[in-house]
Amino acid sequence: MNKIRTLLLAGMLVSGWAHADFVIQDIQVEGLQRISAGTVFNYLPVSVGSKVKPEDYPAIIRALFQTGFFTDVSLEQKGNVLVVTVTERPAIAEVNITGNKDISTENLTKSLVDVGLAEGRVFDRSLLEKVEQELIRQYYSRGKYAVKINAEVKPLERNRVAINLDISEGVAARIRQINIVGNKAFSDKELLRELQLSTSGMFSILTQDDQYSKQKLAADIESLRSFYLDRGYLKFTVDSTQVSITPDKKDVYITVNITEGDRYTIQDVRLAGEFIVPEPELRKLVTLKAGDTFSRSKLTEINKAISDRLGDEGYAFANVNTVPELNEADKKVALTFVVDPGKRVYVRRINFKGNLKTQDEVLRREMRQTEGSWFATKDVKRSKTRLERLTYLESVDLETPAVPGTTDQVDINYTVAERPSGNFIFGVGYGQDAGVLFNASLNQNNFLGTGNQLSLIFNNSQADTNYDITYNNPYYTADGISRGFRLYYRQRDAAQYNVASYLADDYGAKVNFGIPLNEFDVLNVGIAYTDTQIKTTTSTPLEILAYLAVNGNEYQDFPLEASWVRDTRNRVIFADRGSFNRLLGEITVPGSDLEYYKLGYKHTSYFPLSRSLTLSLGGELGYGDGYAGTDGLPFFENFYAGGLRTVRGYKSNTLGPKYPDGEPSGGSFKVVGNAEVNFPVPFLRDSNNMRLATFVDVGNVFATFGDFDAGQLRYSTGVSVWWISPLGPLVLSLAAPLNSKSGDQTENFQFSFGVPF
Repeated sequence: MNKIRTLLLAGMLVSGWAHADFVIQDIQVEGLQRISAGTVFNYLPVSVGSKVKPEDYPAIIRALFQTGFFTDVSLEQKGNVLVVTVTERPAIAEVNITGNKDISTENLTKSLVDVGLAEGRVFDRSLLEKVEQELIRQYYSRGKYAVKINAEVKPLERNRVAINLDISEGVAARIRQINIVGNKAFSDKELLRELQLSTSGMFSILTQDDQYSKQKLAADIESLRSFYLDRGYLKFTVDSTQVSITPDKKDVYITVNITEGDRYTIQDVRLAGEFIVPEPELRKLVTLKAGDTFSRSKLTEINKAISDRLGDEGYAFANVNTVPELNEADKKVALTFVVDPGKRVYVRRINFKGNLKTQDEVLRREMRQTEGSWFATKDVKRSKTRLERLTYLESVDLETPAVPGTTDQVDINYTVAERPSGNFIFGVGYGQDAGVLFNASLNQNNFLGTGNQLSLIFNNSQADTNYDITYNNPYYTADGISRGFRLYYRQRDAAQYNVASYLADDYGAKVNFGIPLNEFDVLNVGIAYTDTQIKTTTSTPLEILAYLAVNGNEYQDFPLEASWVRDTRNRVIFADRGSFNRLLGEITVPGSDLEYYKLGYKHTSYFPLSRSLTLSLGGELGYGDGYAGTDGLPFFENFYAGGLRTVRGYKSNTLGPKYPDGEPSGGSFKVVGNAEVNFPVPFLRDSNNMRLATFVDVGNVFATFGDFDAGQLRYSTGVSVWWISPLGPLVLSLAAPLNSKSGDQTENFQFSFGVPF
């Protein structure tokens, strides 16, 4: 209406003017409050010196009106002066949102800015309709179809307005029923299990799976299609979907109409095209064979496997297309995999982005793909995995763009996000083994951006006092040999760890080297010096007193250590595939005060069950004995079991042999096994630092290897939480012993905070 009135007014003004043309000698603008005259001059299609004629006047008015700054515009001629009179639109002084609970005011404000409603902007009343539609869209996406928006415009002084949006959210509509029509081969129950959407259930308040959204329904339709195509139903179609809402907008009914079609089996599988690698090798990658049921997911896996194999030979852009030939009469399909390797590609440059602290060379030394060589898919992926295993990197993204202007070159771009690599911590922790723990530590996993590790630790608890300095250079030599040093001093009260009563003071030094044998295997060797002094208490068992009487109470030893480690995990923390193996041997050199040896083996394998579930299976064996002049393993080197790190549900270190007074004595042979299903915390947006697990533990300690008795193994089951918090690691466990016996000390709830895993 304003625009029409303005144009009519322009016509009336024009009719009162002289009909002769005139040359503008000056332009005056009246009515401005916030907008500058210069802004008006910029939008005017005429300027001083322009010759105007009557038919130009509507275009001048229209140009100013279309800026959106004004509600009214008029023109007047005073001699050779053009006078422009405007009425500005009001400015938005404030936007107030009330009544919102499900969506935060911050998020709603951001969405309103996107449609043009924000403080300081010019107010256009037609914008309110867009605002209401945007708010309704936001609430509809959350299943709140009864939402009502009441918009009020309140005039303020100085040509400003306040926008008040009162929201009545209503209750979220729940899915009352989902009907699948046309299914014959599979039951409704089987198909409904494939959908994200569901009717209300016990956990719907957490999962919100009973709240309808268009995006979820689209994903569910694709899940149905994949379900049928993976089971041979090549001509499966979704004919239609109907979504209806009850008049009170509280219940949603969904109907999906499908046509299953017939089930197809594989008649023949052929390879065609250009074979860069021998055809028999490619055929091994084809897992479908004649007689199998058609499966789209297997086709995708085969295409990817062949592409990756060609990528290992430098053909980074290889294409593998599947050509199906249907035999309608027999309901069979012949598949031809057409291989097009394209051009062989080599790598021009490898670039890193996001490493603000870490030196470029530290990342580059992890590369298995080299610049100037042929592109190899396995080397590029392995390089990414090696970067992901660096504890000071949080995430790694990979891109392989083609070099502009070429057809046979690519760049490899790794974008990394760094974790805080260093910290100084002074705090208090608590562990059920160690009690209250006061700690101060300086940790640098990426010291000065070099990738070296430096650790200065002071811990003081009821159980022990510990001073520790550790330094390790993972690339002491260019080919990856590591070298580390350690100096430590420790005072221990063994009784605080649920073992026999005695005190031990230890100090020592150690140097070790890690020698990579191949991509996954490392040989570690080291030598140490230890000085151990044992002090007794009034409760020290007679067996320990007798040992000290024969061997003395202070021992200076030179242990030699060697271990073989094979680590194929994709990540060091919260791995979901691969395995970890460590075989460890330790022996004090002849001439040490105590001559003994210890052997150990630890294994953990990780199996992805789905995108969020990981099965881990692990076990640990330990054995030790004395040699030469030392009879048996020293009592303070015995193995123990029970607690968070071995068999949960049993008090730490309490399983196995005991002294006559009932205190655990440990033993020279240890057996532990664990099975866990790990998964992220549900409904937590970022759970990279937290995991939940259900577990079964088994294990015990025996006095000697010959005392092993499978009937004496203890079992437990339960749930646990692992959290790498900003203040330190937190472990919680709720476990139930399954076969505890008389004399066992059980402990259902166990936790540790501020103590390393």
